[in-house]
Amino acid sequence: MLDLGRLDLEEIATALQDQTDYEHRWMINPQTGEIGFWTTDGGIDGHTPIDLDDLDLVGIDPLPSYVWYQDMADFAERISDAAAGRRLARAIQGKGAFRRFKNELHEEYPHLLPAWYAFSGVRAKRRAVEWLVDNSLVDDETGERFVAEHPDPGLP
Repeated sequence: MLDLGRLDLEEIATALQDQTDYEHRWMINPQTGEIGFWTTDGGIDGHTPIDLDDLDLVGIDPLPSYVWYQDMADFAERISDAAAGRRLARAIQGKGAFRRFKNELHEEYPHLLPAWYAFSGVRAKRRAVEWLVDNSLVDDETGERFVAEHPDPGLP
């Protein structure tokens, strides 16, 4: 089992959010917890093509976009500024929701950015820990303790 305190949860969360369709994969070394990036033409070191099956690494597949979308919806619903909540909720309707949400926050509600980053950051780290547990890289008890100790932060 890996030591949760020595893992880069933000990097694992980034891998879980990476929805690009390029020929690459985020990988984690199950012995060290080191995160690597594999590409079809550059392998894991960026220079030597290697087949994924020849690596003793675990692939980090992205979570579906609806998982991350829910964070925006929950944030819009839970903030106390009802007008801002309505505008953010409208911004996430239809294609381009992630970009519009980000633009709306930056342009109209920059004072809410720290709350958004704290909210989405905590959720992303919890998902990273849950992924580690699901892939038997961290034990259940450690994962459950982390999740319990990192609830959603209060929102303005």
